[in-house]
Amino acid sequence: MTSTSDPRELRAELESLTTEAFRPDLAGIDRLPTLDIARLMNAEDATVAGAVAARLPEIAAAIDALAERMARGGRLVYAGAGTAGRLGVLDASECPPTFNTDPSRVVGLIAGGPQAVVTSVEGAEDSRELARADLEPLGLTPDDTVVGISASGRTPYAIGAVEHARAHRCLTIGLACNSGSPLAAAAEHGIEIVVGPELLTGSTRLKAGTAQKLVLNMLSTITMIRLGKTYGNLMVDVRASNDKLRARSHRIVALATGAGDEEIERALAATDGEVKNAILTILADVDGPTAARLLAESDGHLRAALAAAG
Repeated sequence: MTSTSDPRELRAELESLTTEAFRPDLAGIDRLPTLDIARLMNAEDATVAGAVAARLPEIAAAIDALAERMARGGRLVYAGAGTAGRLGVLDASECPPTFNTDPSRVVGLIAGGPQAVVTSVEGAEDSRELARADLEPLGLTPDDTVVGISASGRTPYAIGAVEHARAHRCLTIGLACNSGSPLAAAAEHGIEIVVGPELLTGSTRLKAGTAQKLVLNMLSTITMIRLGKTYGNLMVDVRASNDKLRARSHRIVALATGAGDEEIERALAATDGEVKNAILTILADVDGPTAARLLAESDGHLRAALAAAG
């Protein structure tokens, strides 16, 4: 929320937010049987996908702009406070193991620093200046993208991050769960997923958090698809570095090529366990170094490398 010296102004602001609205029809929820509460909660959650669907054109436009910059070497930076910040940190942390990205390519910033992931840091979300201080060490460039995340759409930390990023000519995305939010207005791409009042008044870790998670999944996953991290719906930018990944890598190469076990094992051995390279050696009938060269010349896109191999 925006900071104010008058508590009455802040209370009035809360009253105006859909995410903070009180639902009298749920006032007796604590008296219901557990199964009935679970049914109510499940029914509420079922509305989130529809709210996201209503904003798909805005989400797709943001992804196209984001992917274009990341293809030039830019980074994706999430910035938020509380639940919103934790969701950004989570999405960023999942990219290296999922897509074999360098940890510096997708970054999650949370108001109050790493300890705020597990402990509330009072007042951190109220500071635009703190967001600027957190972003400054990154040395932002015009190829970077900064995503401000806030359920209310009014969190100063998220707004400050977007404002700082725009001053550095970065792409900016504002993800909120209220319409007409200052965060969406501050960003080049505003995405407002209006999920309505929560099951528990004020607990925006529920529907709002779910909506934010769905959108962040789209931003990172579809961007990685656009960057060539997949082949069809197979995650091919994987290196077989432990038993589980070796088994998964073998299966992915099998699904992509239809090759037998021995051929797959030879291909993985020849490419130091790199799945994408192994697939290319089999489908294009080339050796490991040639596969590496073709992929480098194709910016890591397996389909383009296959086409180049003839």
